[in-house]
Amino acid sequence: MENRSQWGTRAGFIMAAVGSAIGLGNIWRFPAVAYENGGGAFLIPYLFALMTAGIPILIMEFTMGHKYRGSAPLAFRRMNKKAEFIGWWGALVAFVISTYYSVIVAWAISYSIFSIKLTWGSDTEGFLFGEYLKLAEVPGQIGGLVPGVLIPLIVVWALVFIILFGGIRKGIEIANRICIPLLIVVFLIIVIRAITLPGAMQGLDAFFSPDFSAMLSPNVWIAAYGQIFFSLSIAFAIMITYSSYLPKKSDITNNAFIVGFGNSGFELLAGIGVFGILGFMAATSGLDINDVVAGGVGLAFVVFPAIINELPALNGFFGVLFFASLTLAGISSLISISEAYVSALVDKFNITRAKAVLIGVGLAAIVSLLYASRGGMFFLDNVDYFINQFGVAMLGFVEVILIAWVLRKTNVLKDHANRVSDIRLRAWWTISIAIVTPIVMGYMMFGLLKMNLLREFNTETGNYEGYSDVFINFSGWGVAIGVLVLGIVLALLKWRSPDSLADYDDK
Repeated sequence: MENRSQWGTRAGFIMAAVGSAIGLGNIWRFPAVAYENGGGAFLIPYLFALMTAGIPILIMEFTMGHKYRGSAPLAFRRMNKKAEFIGWWGALVAFVISTYYSVIVAWAISYSIFSIKLTWGSDTEGFLFGEYLKLAEVPGQIGGLVPGVLIPLIVVWALVFIILFGGIRKGIEIANRICIPLLIVVFLIIVIRAITLPGAMQGLDAFFSPDFSAMLSPNVWIAAYGQIFFSLSIAFAIMITYSSYLPKKSDITNNAFIVGFGNSGFELLAGIGVFGILGFMAATSGLDINDVVAGGVGLAFVVFPAIINELPALNGFFGVLFFASLTLAGISSLISISEAYVSALVDKFNITRAKAVLIGVGLAAIVSLLYASRGGMFFLDNVDYFINQFGVAMLGFVEVILIAWVLRKTNVLKDHANRVSDIRLRAWWTISIAIVTPIVMGYMMFGLLKMNLLREFNTETGNYEGYSDVFINFSGWGVAIGVLVLGIVLALLKWRSPDSLADYDDK
């Protein structure tokens, strides 16, 4: 008997999955990555990576959740009892990400308000790190809580609590039905305004001008796979969890294509908007486009406020729209990230959803206070780097190796997807999962481990240099390794759900 919650409609699931995939990285990571790796020519490896890794892994995770009807730990356990720890590893990676992702959403809320009167002034960098974050002088210092960050952070977690308490249909589905259309409308307004600014065409020319010689560099192809991997919410429990709430008759393959191309379409839209605005900044400041291109926190909270200052009209309104788009994208992703571990707690310990939300989200909210302190930016910077590289990316590599080569479940999953989908999976999917993705991800992991173990990463962890080995090991390696160890411990605990270990016929 099916007792698991279900999405109200197929559109509700697709909006939730797209909402999970479309996050802050689409707006502030993709444009800079594309520009630095061949401009318009980058779309070639990007689309290749989408078709050989992004969509195939989406299909794999959608199929796992749908077939095994559970959160990531339960799905992996039903696949093979010894694989449960992989699911917990993913759920705990999601937990760690939620603790600092919520703080960035809180910044976006603050900056939406600052935009009204351009509170950041002319020195946008000094305002962010000095007046707003009150950044500590040395990495590793915690300092006191920063009220300007703490108050919007409370608002963020209150929203997440309310939405997750509402459940799948009345909480997550309704929230995404509001957030995603609103996000698209707001960002379309931003893009239209951006491309009509003086100098916008210079920025778009820089963004789209192809450098086909870059295609000869393996690093460009690796960057394409990395972007696809980090932007689709794959390999850290989310998509397995979301698809477990699908009805038994669901077109899994088609859903994966819609989500994959929907996410990439928004990334392209973000690139047009961002580079239109950067072209305007270059034109008004007399600088080359190379001098104004940035990504990450610097783009969103330093460069964009500086650009908003120079807009010829309605700059405050434009600023509100931009940071509102960051808030909407962030909230929809944070909901899905949090659901990954809430669902795992419900399945494993047979507790009510309300209790799981209180425990899981409550603990995440408490941990997030670290990033709302004066030293929070340093911790965020380091934890984000390590949990993405040695959590998300490493987990994805282990996941595809385990399923394709150790457990040999590709045919089982392919058969299940083909039974319920209009688009049938053939050799393309099997080759992508079993050969292409493991080779590319293995190469990425080898390079990352080599770079980090040789201590060549001080300038790679983000905006700051001079991190001590103690700080890097504690807040970087400690967190990345800790989630794996804790995942193994949780997998060893006894299951409390009476029907959680039902046998499944994988033949």
